[in-house]
Amino acid sequence: MNNSSSGDHQRIVSDVESWLETAVIGLNLCPFARAVHVKKQVRYAVTEATEPDQLVAALTQELTYLHECDPELTDTTLLIHPWVLQDFSDYNEFLDIADVILAGLGMEGEIQIASFHPDYQFSGTQRDDVSNYTNRAPYPILHLLREDSISRAVASVPDTDAIYKRNIATLKALGKDGWVKLFKRSEHP
Repeated sequence: MNNSSSGDHQRIVSDVESWLETAVIGLNLCPFARAVHVKKQVRYAVTEATEPDQLVAALTQELTYLHECDPELTDTTLLIHPWVLQDFSDYNEFLDIADVILAGLGMEGEIQIASFHPDYQFSGTQRDDVSNYTNRAPYPILHLLREDSISRAVASVPDTDAIYKRNIATLKALGKDGWVKLFKRSEHP
């Protein structure tokens, strides 16, 4: 049973915000993240889910919320689920379920789901391959993005394919030790 509290939620959101500011924005891993962060259009939703079925309910709720709310208020949602799917292979399998939920709600083409996990591993890579760190976060996260926002952001960047290559080069230059040091610096300014 989960005994979380609002203090736990605040710490979790703080950890995720720090990761977003330090890695995603700080290393420019996603050139589109800064604008929604600065405008405070990122919703941080921490779920109490401890079982995949509970996460299904939380995901459905957050997809519905994002679909119905004004994009000027909430452009994107980070559904953080620290107490369920901590094993990456279980998490990875759940992504298929998430896609079924999205389709079942009729939101394909409107919202897409990106994935982040502390043990994220791209297919064909070794566990410690630094390229995996582009999708590593302090907790398992389902990132719900509006397709319209993605289209506008992509239109503003001349070569979106270069983003992935640049990210890999950035992380290779930083290395695993540099990644660890980056977060130690952000904890102790």
